[in-house]
Amino acid sequence: MDVLFFLKQRTQFIRQFYETAGEPFRDIQRKIDAGEDPFAEDPFDDGPEDEPAFLEEWIQAETSLEILGRTCISMVSASLKLYFETWEAELGIKWENGEKDKYFNKGFVRGYQQCFGELLKINWDDCPVDFDLLVQVALARNNDQHPDSITTMQVRYQPKDRAKFPSLFFLSEHERLMYSTHDFPISSWFRPTVHVSRDQLLTAIEQVELLGDWLDDGMHATKWRHLA
Repeated sequence: MDVLFFLKQRTQFIRQFYETAGEPFRDIQRKIDAGEDPFAEDPFDDGPEDEPAFLEEWIQAETSLEILGRTCISMVSASLKLYFETWEAELGIKWENGEKDKYFNKGFVRGYQQCFGELLKINWDDCPVDFDLLVQVALARNNDQHPDSITTMQVRYQPKDRAKFPSLFFLSEHERLMYSTHDFPISSWFRPTVHVSRDQLLTAIEQVELLGDWLDDGMHATKWRHLA
């Protein structure tokens, strides 16, 4: 099986899905900002004077884009895990009782990194991939899939996430600046929001594809050695 081919089919779909699905929401925001129909200001509108026209519609579009970004990063995480699991099956990896739990006690990214590193005899220092970022892809997915408040559509990191990654990747620029310029304690009261912008999503996809490219020859060589 050409595992890399199918991985890139998935990542290419995620790119296309994000751009296509997000266009209606970006168009709403653009029309509101430009005052275009159907969001032209009504001179007889008796709404609050200090509130921009169509603020609720603009915020709804922004929330939709945020949810779309988190949905897509969850798809990236799932694609990466499927890539690893497929190669695990292709290479016929067998685990002793309890062995897999020891490898995966820090998550599937670190677990498979250790597994394939040992099997392929890889020096990960030679790998151009940012594994901390890949771990944060899975982290963003886990937080998105397990929200803890019904009162908001936002999803927030847990205190342990900030302790593990003081410089979280999936943050809005506003929160990145806020947390970099203020010494907020690590607690449940100061929990940054999981935010996946277009550029952040594309960077994550590029890292996943880079890993696939970098591992491909070694994976195939190991497979054929096992079959010989």
